[in-house]
Amino acid sequence: MKSNLHSAAPGLLRRPVLLLLALLLPLLRAAAQAPGAQPEMAEALRQSGKIYVVVAVIAVVLIGLLLFLISLDRKLSRLEKEVADER
Repeated sequence: MKSNLHSAAPGLLRRPVLLLLALLLPLLRAAAQAPGAQPEMAEALRQSGKIYVVVAVIAVVLIGLLLFLISLDRKLSRLEKEVADER
């Protein structure tokens, strides 16, 4: 007999990606709507061209987290199948 957690796990494992997007999109939208409230540091980074390095590092970190979540989901799905086959 399967437990409720086991049967609900595949849906729950795909939710972190959606949750991450749901949390980041409002923050990005709020930041984009405040053009007059830019800090001096952002202006200095933009003028020197280093802002692109900051954006690239953030993008790499987020992509790495996304890939990690996807690989973790695949491994857990495979383990769940093995456990279900043993029963």
